[in-house]
Amino acid sequence: MSTAETDLPEDEVDASRAPLLDHLIELRQRLVKCVVALLVAFSVCFYFSEHIFAFLVVPLKEAFGDGGGRLVYTKLYEAFFVQVKVAIFAAFCVSFPIIANQMWAFVAPGLYRQEKRALLPFILATPLLFTAGAALAYYIVMPTAFHFFLQFQGESGGLEVEALPSTDAYLSLVMQFILAFGISFLLPVLLMLLNRAGIVSRTQLIGLRRYMIVGAFIVAAVLTPPDVVSQLMLAIPLVLLYELSILAIWFTDRKAAKDKPVEAQADAAAAAPAQSEPAE
Repeated sequence: MSTAETDLPEDEVDASRAPLLDHLIELRQRLVKCVVALLVAFSVCFYFSEHIFAFLVVPLKEAFGDGGGRLVYTKLYEAFFVQVKVAIFAAFCVSFPIIANQMWAFVAPGLYRQEKRALLPFILATPLLFTAGAALAYYIVMPTAFHFFLQFQGESGGLEVEALPSTDAYLSLVMQFILAFGISFLLPVLLMLLNRAGIVSRTQLIGLRRYMIVGAFIVAAVLTPPDVVSQLMLAIPLVLLYELSILAIWFTDRKAAKDKPVEAQADAAAAAPAQSEPAE
């Protein structure tokens, strides 16, 4: 026990510990709700795992064309664990709104009204931007990349070359595409939060533009398969999102500059009656 606590009466020390215990109990309850939601979603998604995997395999099926292509598995347990991975991945996506709601309900009571107004748009924009990135990966990037990969089928050195992707490798590739594009599309949320916290300014972001372009291509090279098509399809949206973030920060700074005089007048009007009251 610290010296400050030994100087306090025992009842005051117990009272200071009570709020912490209440917060820990509330945190445990909300974590339990998140786990229950994840388990329920996993049970449902595992039941429909074949249908979900059939949806994920559509880009590859279209790339192969009518009557072509197949998926194989080289380990006896691979097909089963593919269904488990599909269920886990889908369960997290389905239960994310509940998990985010529990996190917000735990954090929100400790925030001021202005802080809630500032954070709420970012919380609402996060799933929308992630979904937009995942949709871009599924409907545009993956079909284009798979068409590019399958062009290498044919005859090479007198031998027939045929693409026989395994189910586990294909699922890992699909998850890599979806997560890479979904998380990368959260760049505006991250930059605007850093701006609201006063860590970076619009001027600094403009000055870092050239480094951001290089960084976008490095991130694309790390997160996507080693082909130029996939890397360009991630790097170019990252650069555009960076420019969009700078524009959005310009709008928010302009709005904040307009609201400051109004807030100052309101504070002055609220303080005036208090100063006019005679001292007792």
